[in-house]
Amino acid sequence: MKERNLTLPEIGLMAGTRVALGTGIGLLISDRLNKDQRKAAGWALFGMGLITTIPILAGILGKGPFADRRVGLAA
Repeated sequence: MKERNLTLPEIGLMAGTRVALGTGIGLLISDRLNKDQRKAAGWALFGMGLITTIPILAGILGKGPFADRRVGLAA
């Protein structure tokens, strides 16, 4: 199993995207708002949760033992 170190802001971003994604799904399946409002809010939250997850996930998976190394010419 690979170990990854996460910072507090990274954990907060991950939690926030999960909240948006879950809220969007919840609105899509609930009956609190009228159908059009529910669908618009649900899809917007779902989409934002999904879209913001991709760069966060890429950043976390890109961390590795050599992530701090710079590529290029030494000065």
